[in-house]
This record gives sequence, C-alpha cells and structure tokens, in this order.
Amino acid sequence: MRSPFVQRWLALATGLLAAATVVTAGPVSAEPAAPPPPPVIPLPPELDPGFYLPPADLVAATAPGAIIAVRQVRIADFGLLPIDVDAWQVSYRSNNSRDEAIPAVATLIKPRGQAPSPRKLLSVQLAEDSTAGYCAPSYALQHLSVAAVAGQIVVPAEFLFAQAALSQGWAVVVPDHQGPNSAYAAGPLAGRITLDGIRAATSFAPLEAGPTAPVGLYGYSGGSIATGHAAELRSTYAPELNIVGAAEGGVGADLSAALTMANNQLTSGLVFAAVLGLTREYPDFAAYLDERLDPLGKALTAIKSPLCVQYQSALLPGLNLTGMIGSDGNPLDDPPVAAMLADTRMGKSVPDMPLFVWHSAWDEILPLAATDTLVDTYCRDPNTSLTYTRDHASEHIVAEVVGGPAALLWLRDRLDGVAAPTGCTISDAGTMAATPGALDFLGDSLAAKFASLFGMPLGSR
Repeated sequence: MRSPFVQRWLALATGLLAAATVVTAGPVSAEPAAPPPPPVIPLPPELDPGFYLPPADLVAATAPGAIIAVRQVRIADFGLLPIDVDAWQVSYRSNNSRDEAIPAVATLIKPRGQAPSPRKLLSVQLAEDSTAGYCAPSYALQHLSVAAVAGQIVVPAEFLFAQAALSQGWAVVVPDHQGPNSAYAAGPLAGRITLDGIRAATSFAPLEAGPTAPVGLYGYSGGSIATGHAAELRSTYAPELNIVGAAEGGVGADLSAALTMANNQLTSGLVFAAVLGLTREYPDFAAYLDERLDPLGKALTAIKSPLCVQYQSALLPGLNLTGMIGSDGNPLDDPPVAAMLADTRMGKSVPDMPLFVWHSAWDEILPLAATDTLVDTYCRDPNTSLTYTRDHASEHIVAEVVGGPAALLWLRDRLDGVAAPTGCTISDAGTMAATPGALDFLGDSLAAKFASLFGMPLGSR
C-alpha cells in the first residue's frame, strides 16, 4: 500500500504529464526522414564509476567547479518521452562539508533557439530524497532510464518545473546535489555541490551562459535544502557567481524539527531516509547510530539504504524514530546528533541575494514554524530582500504545484534585471495560484510543452 505522500506525487506526475502530452503522427515530408540514431540505454552511477568516480588524485588536483569530463545525453519525461533540447552531463570537482575534494555530477540543458548573450541560467535543485545512486537526477532524467519504475518518481515530476524555465529560453543546470554517497539532507554538502555545478555550467561554452550570466536558484522540499544552503554559502564559497535571486519552498530549515514532527507519523519512513543520508556525510553521527540503534533500526538501515524516494516513503511509516536510538535522554541532545543538526540548520548567515520563500501553512513533512523562524532570522538584517508567503489551501505537495509558477515568475523578474522589493514582505495567501501572472505563466509554459510534442523544440519561441 502506498503512503499518502507517494500517492500525491504519483497523482501530480500523472496529471502534469497528461496535461502536457499529445499523441501526434508528426508532419508529413516529401523526403524520407533520416533514421534516428539508435537509443542508448544509460547506466546508473553504480555501473558507471569511470564517469561518476574519477580518480581521487585527479579530483584533488582540479579546482572546485572545474570540469573533469563531459558527455552528451538525451533526456526524457519519466524516461519515456524524449525532450528536444541539448543536454550534457559534466563531472566536476566539489568539496564536502569538511572541505575535502569530492567528485560531483550535474546535467546541463540548453533550449533551442537564440537568446541574448550570455544566456540566463537557472540552477534547479530537484528533491532526490533517496539513498542510492540510481535515484540521482543525472540518471533519472535520461531517456530509457528505469528510475521512475525503480521508485524515483519525484525527480521526473519536478522536472516539469525546469521545463517551464527552458521554455523561457533559459539554460538549466540540475546538480546531483546529494553527492557521490547519496547523502540525503546534508545541506552544507548540497550547497557546495550546487555552487560548483553553477561554476561548471558557466564555464561550459556550448551552454552559452558565461561567467557573467545572471543565475537563479530554485528548489522545493529536499531541493530547498540544497538551495537554501547554497544561498547562504555563496558570499564565502563562490562570491564570483552572479546569483540574482533564490526561490525556495517547503523549506527544510531545521532537520531536528522535521524529525520531531515525523516521529510515529506517516512521514517517518521518508525522514528515516534522511537520517541514513546524513550518516554518509557526518562520520561521528554514523558511529553514534551504529552503536546506539536497536535491532529494528539496524534492520531498517540495511533494507532502506538502497531505495529511492517512493519506496523510502512507503516502507514502514509510523516509525518511532527516536525510540530506536538508545539514549538516557532525548537523543537529539546527544553531542554527535546535536552537532550534525547544528551544522545542517539554516540561518547561520544571511544570503546576499533577494529571496522568495513559500511554505504550506499545513505542511505535514517540514514544519511551518521552522521556516517562520528562519525568515525571522534573515529579516533581522536590514539589508535583507525577502518575500515570504504562507499558503493556506495546500499541504506539502500541492504547495509546490500552486507556488512553483509564482516562484518562477519572481525569478524571471530577477533574471531580467528587475530590482526586488527592499526589506521583508510576509503574507498569508488563500492560494498562491491567485498570484498575479502565475496562471498566465503556467499556461504559457504548458503551451510550449504542447508545442514541443508537435515538433517545436522547447525554448525556440
């Protein structure tokens, strides 16, 4: 039986794809068409170490964000319907949260058609929310990948928002922000990989987004973790990047609040996956759990470690997460746990670019109160430019559907050079679908998607 979380994502994926899919025989030509090249069956990271895991000495000798290898790929909706764009995968060097050199991979996508030089660039952090390499966006987005069948339903569903950006003529970079060890929820790691992915994208000439290109950040839920940390780290880690705005929704601002909320609830299976992911980036936390987890916790660790988000969410909801950890008190207060939670908590610095933040008032996965606290922290700085909306007609999944178009519309203004409002604007909305211009933006994006299925390359308007 699927959890409500998985059912909603399946409904979203089916509904959005149905809205964007038309079967057509295609144009009739007097000349016989050249046969298409034979499809290439992509390999997941586990079976492709030459690209995903270059030699450690090569990685260490490469500058952060510098490209190690590149290859052209074909991307598709849910692995089935090819998308007419140019796409490449790049392997590049990044740093983990201990400033150690690591390999990273991102997918670079350029729409068809001319665009002003440099081309605008959107870095889209998709919610991977999984603990295996075959769940990563770089594999899941490829034509003939089996990631959706294997449980990665969120990445291809969310990719429809990236296609809305491509329909605007923007280039898109999608980092595998969980890194080579699938460290789900490790925010500082994800932030560095995201920033270095932008460095790689802006140095890759065929993408047409050079070093001075205006760059936006977009991420929801698990993607908000990477987006929020990248926004906070930019001024110290990658100050040369021209990031003009960051939009994050369903924000994973405080993992301790998410864990407490999920305890004994339907979302505990998904949050347990985050616990597993964090052990891959925080060795002291991993050693602590290895010593303290009860037999059920250790069995679940073995069973759930190789799973994508759909099965992580569906498998054994209602877990007593803290109860599986032997502790004399609250395990969240034990030093290895507290140190990890402090390192992954947002709000340690104030982003130096305009922010668009939204959250469901009834979010059942990531607590609203934690985002309220984060916004209050940012807004203490008089230089902050922030727009924050609480949506009252949604829960976690619906909030992205109704808020995503408003976020992309806001990002369009930033990429076009329109100044963001000064100060902090905090509001409560009945539904963000009523944001002025959002429905028109969504309609234009769907029209472009329809046209692409009739042979019009995406972004060629």
